[in-house]
Amino acid sequence: MHLEALSARRMLACEHMASRAPTVFTEIEYLALEAASDQKHEFVDGAIVAMAGASPAHNALAANVTVALGLLARGKGCVTLTSDQRIHVPATGLYTYADVLVACGERRYKGGAPPSLLNPTVIVEVTSSSTEDYDRGKKFLSYQSIAELCDYVLVSHHERRIDHYRRGDRGEWIVTTHTADDARVSLSGLDGSFAVSEIYDGVDLAEGAERQA
Repeated sequence: MHLEALSARRMLACEHMASRAPTVFTEIEYLALEAASDQKHEFVDGAIVAMAGASPAHNALAANVTVALGLLARGKGCVTLTSDQRIHVPATGLYTYADVLVACGERRYKGGAPPSLLNPTVIVEVTSSSTEDYDRGKKFLSYQSIAELCDYVLVSHHERRIDHYRRGDRGEWIVTTHTADDARVSLSGLDGSFAVSEIYDGVDLAEGAERQA
């Protein structure tokens, strides 16, 4: 794509995101726009959606999750990745960024700048007021088509609550909700667990009530 055309499409993308006009972009256009942008965007059903900044509580929860999963992944041939790692779901065409994820074994990527991970083992999303319905609904439905995904975890930003979805032996998803501080979230993909108290340690949930930038 020529630079002039790319710039025009970038302007159109910004106008689309501001006006919510039903402009549809191709995957190639999205990847070109994303590579040239200093901001992260999702690609959902042909729409390019800018990802908002996060509240202090959201960032603190994501940091605690990263530490907890990093300890569980150590020595198991797994790597813990943060929100800068893009994920691609070929079955639905989704390109997105999770708050924290773990990939075990040989990692597979779809080329690009940066490359997109295809086979995460564990995905964790910290909710926000603007994304919670999406994280629990359409986004999770898309994630379910990733064959290697064993665990999907939702960490609440407004209460001490963790919802853990585990893939069962027949491919079904089994949800367990944890609210007690001493409750443990057992991840089948990592053969280990972490406590709810570890994730909410030092986090002021009142800071999550602030409007995100």
